[in-house]
Amino acid sequence: MWRTPSETKVEASQKAKPETDSDKDHAMYAEYELSQYRSAELLRQAEHERLVRETLRGRRAARREAAERTAEADSHTGRPRRHRFLRTA
Repeated sequence: MWRTPSETKVEASQKAKPETDSDKDHAMYAEYELSQYRSAELLRQAEHERLVRETLRGRRAARREAAERTAEADSHTGRPRRHRFLRTA
């Protein structure tokens, strides 16, 4: 079998061989590995998103607490400063 200048001996011999059961097994194993990799990647991504949500929740809670503390310190009385409705003429 003749090979092109860019082909190596191994590439040329692989083209000449028919596909065997071990080649099929290797292909199935490679698909399995890809599936495992994708699964692990999805799990990592989900965990990262959970951490982001948890962080945002904590920040919002901290802002709410700070706003409540500030509001408590600013207010001297329990009644509002302005009337709720305008006076009628």
